[in-house]
Amino acid sequence: MKAIVCVDENWGIGYEGDLLFHIPADMKYFKEKTMGNVVVMGISTFRSLPGQKPLTDRVNIVLTSDESWSAPGVVPCHSLDELFEILKRYDSSTVFVIGGASVYEQLIPYCDTAYVTKVSASKPADSFFPNLDENEDWVLARQKDEAEHKGLKYRFTTYKSI
Repeated sequence: MKAIVCVDENWGIGYEGDLLFHIPADMKYFKEKTMGNVVVMGISTFRSLPGQKPLTDRVNIVLTSDESWSAPGVVPCHSLDELFEILKRYDSSTVFVIGGASVYEQLIPYCDTAYVTKVSASKPADSFFPNLDENEDWVLARQKDEAEHKGLKYRFTTYKSI
């Protein structure tokens, strides 16, 4: 299983239900990595998607404690045990955790790779991704050259669990 996320300098990922940054190259990177694969997200992340519709050409699994919730094109899931049972149907290398903060927190121990777009800026945030630079179980395996969008500097990095 892999995680994919865009963070600020403090590992912030969102504020009041929205992403901190909207960088076209990051959105393209996300799409390239996840297309044709399985995405796992929480209900709040699903509700933040355009039109509250599943991401196209991906299996969308949504974690929610609401047993009655469902949406077209989505596999609802109500516990980690149920999630792991569902994920047995898929090659683990095709599963991407895409948020939000509590889902990342719960599933990062099961991930072997994290694709982290690191933005060299800080913004007010109320949700965070675990700081992998301070986690002895993770190592920065690769980073691409810094790029820029409308004055925001960012770089694509890959962390591996050890």
